[in-house]
Amino acid sequence: MASLDIISESARETQGIGMRLGKLLGGGEVVLLVGSLGAGKTCLAQGIAWGLGIEEYAMSPSFVIIREYRGRLPLYHIDLYRIERVEEVIDLGLDDYLYGNGVCVVEWAEKGFGALPTEHLLVHIRYLSPKRRSLHFKPRGERYQEILRGLRAAPIEPIKRR
Repeated sequence: MASLDIISESARETQGIGMRLGKLLGGGEVVLLVGSLGAGKTCLAQGIAWGLGIEEYAMSPSFVIIREYRGRLPLYHIDLYRIERVEEVIDLGLDDYLYGNGVCVVEWAEKGFGALPTEHLLVHIRYLSPKRRSLHFKPRGERYQEILRGLRAAPIEPIKRR
């Protein structure tokens, strides 16, 4: 399974990468985001939302755990930051979202790996400098390998002002 590494030079470029990824999604996908606080997980999620045709500005759902957005496909933006044990993820009853027809983007996914689908696209975001980020995409499953091939083939353009 091939992975993909992309360096982002700005928040807008991270959003552009997300937008390109969102355009490649067809429904039923789970994108797991891992990275330290401020690494750019929410920026990537915002771009994914825009790639799904969602006009709203996707905000981090840290305090509500999940935010739903409507576009070409539904987006379920899940944040596990406040979760302390994997059992809490199971207790949330996210199966309808995770195994449904929408797209799930899960921030702080490392807190729930044992309860999340085994097939997914894992994105590890590392902070390199105040503006630079490293995004490491690792597919788990054939569908996610196809998505990664599409992402690799497409030029990534920074988002213009929104």
